[in-house]
Parts: sequence; structure tokens; C-alpha cells
Amino acid sequence: MNLNKVFVLGNVTRDPEVRSLPSGQQVTSFGMATNRFYTANGEKKQEAEFHNIVCFGKLADIGARYLNKGSLVLVEGRIKTRNWDDKTTGAKHYKTEIIADSMQLGPRGNNVTGSSAGSSSGYNKKPYSAPEPDMPQSEEIPVIEEDHSPVQDGPVSFEDGAADEIDIKDIPF
Repeated sequence: MNLNKVFVLGNVTRDPEVRSLPSGQQVTSFGMATNRFYTANGEKKQEAEFHNIVCFGKLADIGARYLNKGSLVLVEGRIKTRNWDDKTTGAKHYKTEIIADSMQLGPRGNNVTGSSAGSSSGYNKKPYSAPEPDMPQSEEIPVIEEDHSPVQDGPVSFEDGAADEIDIKDIPF
């Protein structure tokens, strides 16, 4: 059995380039940098690795709309090396790329380089934040004491007759 799977989390190094295949399918490519921090001889060091990312179809559309230089993104995909012959010199060229299968965008407004100031993309604009609810203005901070009793083995029983299980839909996330 073989496996070709890669996960990279880093920052976009250049704005995405959008193209279309002869079939009409959209293709978006962009550069991405990942950093590695390590200690050598007692000295902290950092090195960057650069990746070429290629997205097709719906991912290409999402990448083109919401990514720009400096954006944080997590890409899951596979590694593919293309090769071609230069028609003028006859030299063989190689390019290793990550073909994206899925992508998760980082937090809105996370722009390390500041290059998207005034960008038309709504993704890097300041996100909407709801007004803070009225908080009690008491000067006293309630003290919560820890319970140091031994842990109970077995199922937990609820006093108000609630079910012993928590349904995943009840978790607010």
C-alpha cells in the first residue's frame, strides 16, 4: 500500500493566479511558506520552506476569492512533480507542487505583510463583532473553590432527571 498525503499550514507568499483549462475548469495556484523553528548549538534558528499549491474547481474559486499574500491557510493534498522540455534550449524542467484536496482558511484579517490594505475581498476586512452583553459591574469577583473529593467511578447521575449522555448538538461550537 502506498500513501501520498501532505498537510501544510503557513502563509501565502504571492497572490493567487487564476487560469482556466481548455475544458473550462478553473485552476488557481499560489505560493506558500512554512516555518520550522529549532535549536542548534544552543542557538535558536528558523528556516522557511516554500511550496507551490494548485487548486482545481470549487477550491480554485475559494482560493481566488479569499486568499491573498500573507493569509494563513491549511492545505491538505498530495505531492505531484511535473516535468517538461524547454523548446528553446531543450533542457528538461521539473516542478513539484501540492495538489489541494481541501483547504481551511485562517482567521479573518490575519495579514502578516499588510499587502491587502484596501483589498476588495471581504475576507481580510475587519470582521463583524457583536456588541458586548451587559456585564454586572460588581467589584467583587466570585471565588470558585475546587472540589478535592475522589473521582466517582461509573455513570454520573443527574439530580434533575436529565439524561446521562450529552447530545453533540447541545455543544455550542
